[in-house]
Amino acid sequence: MAEVQESGNKKGGKSKQKKMTVRVDFTPMVDMNMLLITFFMLCTTLSKPQTMEISMPSNDKDLTEDQQTQVKASQAITLLLDGDDKLYYYDGQPNYEDYTSLKETTYAADGLRAMLLQRNAVAVNEVNRLKQAKENLSISEEDYTKQVSEVKNGKNTPTVIIKATDDASYKNLIDALDEMQICNIGKYVITDITEGDDFLLENYEKKGELSKNIAR
Repeated sequence: MAEVQESGNKKGGKSKQKKMTVRVDFTPMVDMNMLLITFFMLCTTLSKPQTMEISMPSNDKDLTEDQQTQVKASQAITLLLDGDDKLYYYDGQPNYEDYTSLKETTYAADGLRAMLLQRNAVAVNEVNRLKQAKENLSISEEDYTKQVSEVKNGKNTPTVIIKATDDASYKNLIDALDEMQICNIGKYVITDITEGDDFLLENYEKKGELSKNIAR
């Protein structure tokens, strides 16, 4: 509220111009600010922490150890992250004699993502169906989370092994992990690169010259 005070003096029968003093009371503004803060605190949803699911490997007792190794190898995709944003991958066990078994791709949508979506098409379609069911309120949030986890960790879903060279950047690793979430990959691991992987990369750059020298 504003308060106006007037003051005037008369001297010798003549009146002078009145002086007005204006004082603004900001006390009601404090109350309004407190009400606004309280309103936003009660009506605003707190941001949820961003988490990443970690899946533990299961042990299928119906298969022998050799059979389990063969199944895992047939479903494995190994990503090799190299410098200058270069990205390579191979399927199953590495073939050191054939340099073309190592394939080069990119971090673009038509590169790594397209490859993973193709390999994980069954799980991706099932997750999309569950998302639609959740939006239609056919299943609850709890059931959706449980079923999606089961789909991602199914027996026929691929296992991605991520390996980065010393020349790869931190951004390359983050981009690769982002693709795991986008493509609904439930089984993936980050591990150290081996000497065999270094050989594959060098042999690929030299178009198989290293493997030819070993054969000789």
